[in-house]
Amino acid sequence: MSHSPFPVEVKILDPRLHDWGLPAYQTAGAAAVDLFACIDAPLAIAPQAPAVLVPSGLALNMGAMACAALVLPRSGLGHKKGLVMGNSVGLIDADYTGEIFISTWNRNPAGTEPIVISPGERIAQMMFVPVLHAQMTVVEEFSSATERGAGGFGSTGSGGAV
Repeated sequence: MSHSPFPVEVKILDPRLHDWGLPAYQTAGAAAVDLFACIDAPLAIAPQAPAVLVPSGLALNMGAMACAALVLPRSGLGHKKGLVMGNSVGLIDADYTGEIFISTWNRNPAGTEPIVISPGERIAQMMFVPVLHAQMTVVEEFSSATERGAGGFGSTGSGGAV
């Protein structure tokens, strides 16, 4: 099964990306492209300090309004070093054409060493996803019922054998 690419215009705002790497899928099965830290000097992010916006050096024109881009942490940096997204997941709307910034946060406990980001380091990844716009209608009662109904947190059980 092959992927069906759709055209996205990429504006390179930081010329160092030509040396570090342009957005590209690293393997045939990759779901996302890496984003680089376009900073001029190493950046130390203290544990539990407020999130820091790091420029990616690029902007996009997705063209199709039925898509969006998600900025996600790189798995290894989040799991092994504690560098995650300050906003959990960054959402880039299709109509936003400014520079993409990466919200970075050091989730490690206070008192541990800061995480140092180097210029040109791959610190996040960006994945394109389809977007559906719902046509919402206000109703007094729903037109159909579901098996679950209004059952909320924990309503389907713990999942383990008793």
